Amino acid sequence: MLELRNIHKSFNGTEILKGVDLEVEKGDVVAILGPSGSGKTTLLRIANFLETADAGEMIFDGEHVNLPSVSRRDVAKIRLKTGFVFQSYNLFRNLTALENVTEGLRVVRGMSREEADRVGRAALAEVGMLDRADYYPCALSGGQQQRVGIARAIAANPEVIYLDEPTSALDPELVGEVLAVIRKLAQEGRTMVLVTHELNFARHVASKVVLMAGGVVVEQNTPAEFFDNPKEERTKQFLRKLDTPAENYVI
Repeated sequence: MLELRNIHKSFNGTEILKGVDLEVEKGDVVAILGPSGSGKTTLLRIANFLETADAGEMIFDGEHVNLPSVSRRDVAKIRLKTGFVFQSYNLFRNLTALENVTEGLRVVRGMSREEADRVGRAALAEVGMLDRADYYPCALSGGQQQRVGIARAIAANPEVIYLDEPTSALDPELVGEVLAVIRKLAQEGRTMVLVTHELNFARHVASKVVLMAGGVVVEQNTPAEFFDNPKEERTKQFLRKLDTPAENYVI
C-alpha cells in the first residue's frame, strides 16, 4: 500500500538519505532501527511531507507522486490517509486531551462538533485515556500525553500510522504503557511504521525490521531472521553494541 523509492535528502550540503527504498504492505508493522544520524526520522518525515525530498517517489494506494514536486492537493489527499505520532507529543497546551484529538477532525476533516466528540472519545478509550478527556497536557504525565498523541493519530482511522521514536522522550517507567498501546494497535491489524530504539519490542511486535545506517538501508527482514540470523556485518555490529536480549522485554 506504501512504497518509497530512491529517496534522497541533504541538509546544508550533507547527504542524510542516499537512495532509500521502503515497502509497506497493509497490516505491516515496520520497525526502523539504527544509530543516531542514520536518517530514520528524516525518512519518516518525508513520508508524511513534513520534509521535502530532494529526489524520489512515493506510491500510496496505487497513486504515484514525485516527492520533490508533489502538489499541495496530493499532499492533503495522502495526509488524510495517515496519522503521525511525534517524539515530543506536540499537543496544544491550551486544549484538553479530548480537544487535542478532535481539533483536526473538525478543522481538517469537517466533522461536526458532536461527531468529532464521539470519535475522539472512542479514540481516547482505545488508548486508556478516556478518564483524562478533560485534562490539559500540563496535568498529564509524559506517557499519558503520548497516549493522547496516539489517540489523535488513530482517531480518523488512517490507513498507515507513522510513529517517530514515541518512547524516547519518556522516563523509563512510562515506556511500558505506551508500548502496550502500540502493541494493541498492531494486534488490531493497523499498519504502522515505527522509528524506535526498543529492540526487544521490535522483535516481538514488528512484522518487518529495517536497519538504517549512514543514510541507507543496511538490512531488512522478519524479526526472527533479523535478530537471530543477521546477514550484514553492520547489522551484527549494531546488535552486539546494544546487547539487549529479547527475553529482557516483558510483553
